[in-house]
Amino acid sequence: MDLRNIAIIAHVDHGKTTLVDELLKQSGTYRENQATTERAMDSNDLERERGITILAKATSVEWKGTRINIVDTPGHADFGGEVERILSMVDGVVLLVDAAEGPMPQTKFVTSKALALGLKPIVVLNKVDKPDAEPDRALDEVFDLFASLDANDEQLDFPALYASGRNGWCDAELDGPRKDLSALFDLVISHVEPPKQIAKKDEPFSMLATTLGADPFIGRLLTGRVESGTLKAGTTVNALARDGSRIEQFRVTKILAFRGLSQQPIELAEAGDIVSLAGMSKATVADTICDPQVTEAIPAQPIDPPTITVTFGINDSPLAGRDGDKVQSRVIRDRLMKEAESNVAIKISDTPGGEAFEVAGRGELQMGVLIENMRREGFELSISRPQVLFREENGQRLEPIEEVTIDVDDEYSGAVIEKITGPRKGEMTEMRQNGGKTRIIALVPSRGLIGYHGEFLTDTRGTGVLNRVFHSWEPHKGAIPGRRAGVLISMENGTSVAYALWNLEDRGKMFIGAQEPVYTGMIIGEHSRDNDLEVNPLKGKKLTNVRASGTDEAVRLTTPITLTLEQAIAYIDDDELVEVTPNAIRLRKRYLDPHERKRMAKSA
Repeated sequence: MDLRNIAIIAHVDHGKTTLVDELLKQSGTYRENQATTERAMDSNDLERERGITILAKATSVEWKGTRINIVDTPGHADFGGEVERILSMVDGVVLLVDAAEGPMPQTKFVTSKALALGLKPIVVLNKVDKPDAEPDRALDEVFDLFASLDANDEQLDFPALYASGRNGWCDAELDGPRKDLSALFDLVISHVEPPKQIAKKDEPFSMLATTLGADPFIGRLLTGRVESGTLKAGTTVNALARDGSRIEQFRVTKILAFRGLSQQPIELAEAGDIVSLAGMSKATVADTICDPQVTEAIPAQPIDPPTITVTFGINDSPLAGRDGDKVQSRVIRDRLMKEAESNVAIKISDTPGGEAFEVAGRGELQMGVLIENMRREGFELSISRPQVLFREENGQRLEPIEEVTIDVDDEYSGAVIEKITGPRKGEMTEMRQNGGKTRIIALVPSRGLIGYHGEFLTDTRGTGVLNRVFHSWEPHKGAIPGRRAGVLISMENGTSVAYALWNLEDRGKMFIGAQEPVYTGMIIGEHSRDNDLEVNPLKGKKLTNVRASGTDEAVRLTTPITLTLEQAIAYIDDDELVEVTPNAIRLRKRYLDPHERKRMAKSA
């Protein structure tokens, strides 16, 4: 059977996963009466809730006697570690671009990786039936993007299609019949070359592992594309590290291939196909699985280095252990090591005390997703403020700079430019206005973007869109001011009282409501001034024996501010932590005792 391997790449929300759903339906992968979910490829709970793809996943469809393996990739640069490896498994990419928004920063990030690997793109302009769609302008912008990314002539001569993934049609002409996706299927078969590996069918077996998964019944599963030869289940193979040294020898217990949405066991894996192998105990991502006579490892894609680090520690607050069952540092360490094994963009290191772990990664979103997954698994953690990683080169201190693309209504552009170019040390490189909207492109230090997103949404009344992608390393830009406001700190242990909170409302905004557990050193609100203030949220109303003529007014509290996990991590200062449990997110001071806080502030 003929074979094609393609990846679908696009910016967040441009409709990749929805399009894959339609491809599966129209190729006959689903039975007519089969119960399916919307966005079948987003299988993880977090992906469904946030509406984003976090993990790359593969599926396969059959069309006119050709099997097409399709890989759905994440759109966020935070999960770029996934994207870089996945692209080395495919022979072509389908670039999906929203006809109204045009190419966006994350599109640029993934596309640059694909073009550098020499892959020939097919461009699909999606959502052309939206009222504000401008497919011609979007197509011109795609061409300009390719040219700026040094695409070769063959890549610049790309075919383009017009589509509406949600309505399940795709045509070569804008005013085509709009019936189904057959134009896309046919183009993939004619434009994407069959895997070059098929020619190496008679050579010894070798395969580069690109993703690691686990099955509760089979154990660890390594997925990759077979680079040469064939493999039967039950064969003994070697796993080689990048430098060619042998990691282990194991027997392949099962070979699974993607058939539709499920993986099915097959007897024989052939060159060019994308398969998963079981049976290994140590081999992991970027290792080469091969016949014992092969001695050289297959070169793996280098992974971009991490740019931020967050400290994960045990939860040592007075409320520790009430919600979660996984509270020991050893359990937290095992879970983080397991994460680092399958996610090559994360690096874990121990801290001197052994109670906490430094986790380095790509961005706040990636960290937020990891913490959210852990808290759902029953972990309790204390999380520090993200710190940016610096580099030393030729005696100069370098820091990561990100390219930020912002789309806002014209009336808010002034406030945004002032914040980004002023205290956050950004440089504006481009600004253009179009129909009441302004697009601002700026280069901003990663340090200046930590915690900015919440402020940005306030400044733009929730209407702005901000996208960021790693740009380069540049000399240190100097000090960047942190949060201006102080915090309100509880000075007592107990349960908060509505009357006390009501009296504290003129001191600042509250993060907690009445009848919530509080402890000494816990942050219960934001102070209206720039200093921290210790307050008593337990103080009830004193009863007297004098009867008043009028009844007491009922206490009406302003609704407290509820911070999401990412907002809480971005909000805290260096001397503060976020306490994360399965049922709560609380802010606290690193040192709960006020005397110890003062002592530490003096020594710092």
